[in-house]
Amino acid sequence: MSGTPTRRLSALVFGVIALVWGFNWVVLKLAMREAGPFEFLAWRFAVASACLFGALAALGRPLRLTHAPQVLAVGLLQTTATFALVTWALVSGAAGKSAVLNYTMPFWVVLFAWPIIGERPSRAQWSALLLALAGLALLVHPGAQPGLPDLLALASGVAWGLGVVLTKRLQMRARIDTLSLSAWQTLLGGAGLVALAVVFPARPLHWTPLLAFAVLYNGVLVGAICWFLWFWALQKLDAGLASLGILSVPVLGAGFGVLLLGERLSTPEWGGMALIVAALALAAFAAQRR
Repeated sequence: MSGTPTRRLSALVFGVIALVWGFNWVVLKLAMREAGPFEFLAWRFAVASACLFGALAALGRPLRLTHAPQVLAVGLLQTTATFALVTWALVSGAAGKSAVLNYTMPFWVVLFAWPIIGERPSRAQWSALLLALAGLALLVHPGAQPGLPDLLALASGVAWGLGVVLTKRLQMRARIDTLSLSAWQTLLGGAGLVALAVVFPARPLHWTPLLAFAVLYNGVLVGAICWFLWFWALQKLDAGLASLGILSVPVLGAGFGVLLLGERLSTPEWGGMALIVAALALAAFAAQRR
């Protein structure tokens, strides 16, 4: 662990990441008014791939694809499935609620990691899972009128969690450059999104200043720069502290949705979101204790 100044800088960097990712839920919601979800994602990941492979070339990192089947599986889950499902959810769903359902990812990681890589959940993690399930029950109970957007956002969290576990398994079994893995899974997963855009075409794309901003914000800032910063900060911080940092993203997403988009949630929905956030905090605390 580095000294206190580096630790503080890492925490500050992670705070910037959380702010950028949290605000992006509003950017994505607005972008869905200007373009179809798959067309937008195809452009977003084309820009992100160009940035990541440009960084690989500039830094002299290996460009060759290794462990292609495993990287393809990660790309299809963490990029194609995760982003297709959650962006589709945002077409008609609330940004704040979608953010919280998408960030149930840590709980799916706990469940998938046990059978796939042999990581048994601790008592605190089981408690967090039960708390999260109670929150999900409030979010999708009949009085909350759950619909397709809620199920899509939840499914995106499941796909993300499985992708994370497969990434861990790959990193445990082989030495692979992290930046190269990120670039290739972004490219391969982005290709899947291009295929979806071709198969399910939306209205003709009409470029506006808002749409151009959304593509650049997602492709450059969210998809390339913040992933660089994420990997750098993750090397400097405890895993538990990093988990606490990612906890702030759905909270910020929900807050920005209320403040900037005028979204309104029922009392049970607010209660469900609060339980899920509390469960995330408990899971992060458990990780830090371990």
